Amino acid sequence: MKRACVLAVSAWLASAAWAQSPAPAKDERRTAAPRVVRDAALEARVDALLRRMTLEEKLGQLQQLDGEADGRFRPEHLELARAGRLGSTLNVRGAAQVNELQKAAVEGSRLKVPVLFGFDVIHGYRTVFPIPLAEAASFDPELAEATARAAAAESAAVGLKWTFAPMVDVARDPRWGRVSEGAGEDPYLGSVMARARVRGFQGDDVSREDRVIATAKHWVAYGAAEAGRDYNTTDVSERALREIHFPPFEAAVDAGVGTFMSAFNDVDGTPATANRFTLTRVLREEWGFDGFVVSDYTSVLELIKHGIAADEAEAARKALTAGVDVEMVSRTFAQRLPDLVRSGGVPVATIDQAVRRILRLKIRAGIFERPYVDAGREQTALLTPESRQLARRAAARSMVLLRNEGGLLPLRKDLRTLAVVGPLADDRKAVIGAWSGDGKAEDAVSILAGIQAALGASVPVVHAKGCEIEGGGDEGFAAAVEAAKQADAVVLVVGEAAEMSGEAASRSVIDLPGRQLDLVRAVHAAGKPTVVLLVTGRPLTFPWIAENVPAVLLAWQGGTEAGSAAADVLFGDTNPGGKLPITFPRSVGQVPIYYAHKRTGRPPAEDKWNSKYLDVPVTPQFPFGHGLSYTTFELSGLTLGGTGITASGTLPVQVTVRNTGSRAGDEVVQVYVTDVAASVTRPVKQLRAFERVSLAPGESKTLAFTLGPRDLGLLDARFRWTVEPGEFRITAATSSEGGLTEAFTLR
Repeated sequence: MKRACVLAVSAWLASAAWAQSPAPAKDERRTAAPRVVRDAALEARVDALLRRMTLEEKLGQLQQLDGEADGRFRPEHLELARAGRLGSTLNVRGAAQVNELQKAAVEGSRLKVPVLFGFDVIHGYRTVFPIPLAEAASFDPELAEATARAAAAESAAVGLKWTFAPMVDVARDPRWGRVSEGAGEDPYLGSVMARARVRGFQGDDVSREDRVIATAKHWVAYGAAEAGRDYNTTDVSERALREIHFPPFEAAVDAGVGTFMSAFNDVDGTPATANRFTLTRVLREEWGFDGFVVSDYTSVLELIKHGIAADEAEAARKALTAGVDVEMVSRTFAQRLPDLVRSGGVPVATIDQAVRRILRLKIRAGIFERPYVDAGREQTALLTPESRQLARRAAARSMVLLRNEGGLLPLRKDLRTLAVVGPLADDRKAVIGAWSGDGKAEDAVSILAGIQAALGASVPVVHAKGCEIEGGGDEGFAAAVEAAKQADAVVLVVGEAAEMSGEAASRSVIDLPGRQLDLVRAVHAAGKPTVVLLVTGRPLTFPWIAENVPAVLLAWQGGTEAGSAAADVLFGDTNPGGKLPITFPRSVGQVPIYYAHKRTGRPPAEDKWNSKYLDVPVTPQFPFGHGLSYTTFELSGLTLGGTGITASGTLPVQVTVRNTGSRAGDEVVQVYVTDVAASVTRPVKQLRAFERVSLAPGESKTLAFTLGPRDLGLLDARFRWTVEPGEFRITAATSSEGGLTEAFTLR
């Protein structure tokens, strides 16, 4: 075992909270600058306003109410706004609705405090981009920043100033429907994408008219819901919290995120909405977060159902004193806190602290000076040609080529006939996915439409639905098989409906739903070159397809331009370069399965007494980081800048990647670290750097990375940030399996 070396001498590592977050991607390392820089004039303005507020007006700032699904506010909202008792809304949007309600607040109320308008802009507002899980597959943080920036501009144009995104929960159970909203299983990749999306939404100045306040959600460990069942309890250790679940949230704080949202689940016996350890000790005291925390939808009231509050008054007291500042939809703060203040159960100072955080962010966001939205922008800013082009590019860069035996893909455009088969081929709703903002299915390009547009009138495209997504029988199989027999090649489009992933969409079985696998088997038996294109919001299990169908392209739920992007990839106009941000299992019985698992004393082996299954290999169907190309790549020349470094030093890493094929293409070079022996158990490997690089045929490039203490350290048995001497292995690879490995010693 290595001897621990706690680096108290290094000021930039002295903060355990700063150090425990994985390092960002290449060229994205932040400095150790203070997170909170208070503006004296702003603070004086907040304090002066706070001194004038009545208790009811203060509690009004703590209240968020929802509007109608179509964006209209409810009649009572006007009355509350005029009374200064409505701090924020969700779902109210559109210039006319926003301006009318805002006028009631800033012209009709005593103190003229504006309302903050929020909405779930998860992967686009009107222009829908790929679901966040798909976007993570691009391994392109600049792309994620660009799509968030475009979504912010559209959102702001309809009067929104706050989005409940990004979701940065680490999720390792594909049964959980909300896996679609995050960046997958890896804390490092999740941290990189969290920073990028916060920067995209907020920019350098969140008060700009085309920027919105971002929300890091769901704080915390919501992605660890037992059995993958949404809203379920969690059981995670503090080590798992700090090493797996915290890092993407801290990365969001690093990027300046304005708000956090508390989660539905409990954390070590205390629901996240009443958990002082996470909401105050970690978030504010360790990390210095000075934005505000909003509860999730009615999660304050749900403390009663959790069994830690006997009534609404106790729920309000526990949530507020733990660190929740704004109550979403339920009204325990507004209705129960007055009596609690009068009885001494809640100090006014606690309420003042929450109100101060809210007013501070409203001022920073510029809505005091510019409370209204220009109605003209609403007519010109949505679904622009530029945003659609970005959506097309994002969808193509997010696609993952899982299998391509015999080089079946890309398909030729001079085919005599192409069959496009499957229940999702002409489904425009499915491709935009769940939580699609105000995106409209009629704006989306289906897979079939994208293929038809790419081929034009010269190549007949025969379409057969084959079966329903779920339910139904095999009545359509014969037409699908006949279409395949008439064609030179077949594209089978199968997967999930939009509502089968996302919130409240957990699945106990993650096979292709309905009769879709039977359809694939029947069409494949026709003997024509067959491509399976998967439209899905989560990993699916499809071992028969993975072993028998020559080409499998993972298109995800790709957004408004999904069909155009799919055609770009299918016909080779774009060479796929995406990589899996989450492991695809062979069977749901393997779940949870992820690459950065802990080592066991009896690792998988051929003899009986080892960790394995009797009925399925222990390996995944497709590992984290996997993704093929229409060309081939070779890694060589992995070199480390020395065989030994000190605990406070850095390690240069270089590796050369070469395009050995005949097409230009992208490769994602991934750098993993293995700590050979430590004072606490460590994962078999951890992603610590990556870079997506484009290379022409025959072209090579030497990539340079720098690893430092943040990449090599750990939390010891007492949760102190520690960098321990000993042997490490560095692996450069194109997925989490295989690659080139070199060792070095940390002294």
